[in-house]
Amino acid sequence: MIADGQGTAWALGVRDCSVQRRNQKIIEESSSPVLSPGQAAGLKTSAERLALAVDYRGACTVEFLYHPGDKVFAFLEVNTRLQVEHPITEITTGTDLVRLQLHVAAGGRLDGPPPAESGHAVEARLNAEDPDRDFAPPPAASRACSCPRARASASTPA
Repeated sequence: MIADGQGTAWALGVRDCSVQRRNQKIIEESSSPVLSPGQAAGLKTSAERLALAVDYRGACTVEFLYHPGDKVFAFLEVNTRLQVEHPITEITTGTDLVRLQLHVAAGGRLDGPPPAESGHAVEARLNAEDPDRDFAPPPAASRACSCPRARASASTPA
């Protein structure tokens, strides 16, 4: 989310990072595939209210835990920085979060309605682990990596 410290806060997206390993996010998705539109809107409203209550200025990630059986959320923490996963929010909102962060840091206001989410984006972390050494990082350097390129949509940069 982004807030200008002058009464406006935009919760731009709802990301899901349910797939984790050793406290590291492995798969991050935007928008969340497990939440209803009403649940996502409720989380955004909660995040915005929090930012406004403390006159927050800047970019941050407001994190919640979700219990799927009871379908309830609990506040976890606020990370007062852009996280490595922020590009998937940029992709699904068409918003340059770094530019907005610099804009509000310089005293600028957020004008107009928040950008709407559209589409879906996935980010994956690749871990090099040696299963024969209790999944410790391998001592050797990676020499090559070949990843197929996804076909870009009309609204996604190639």
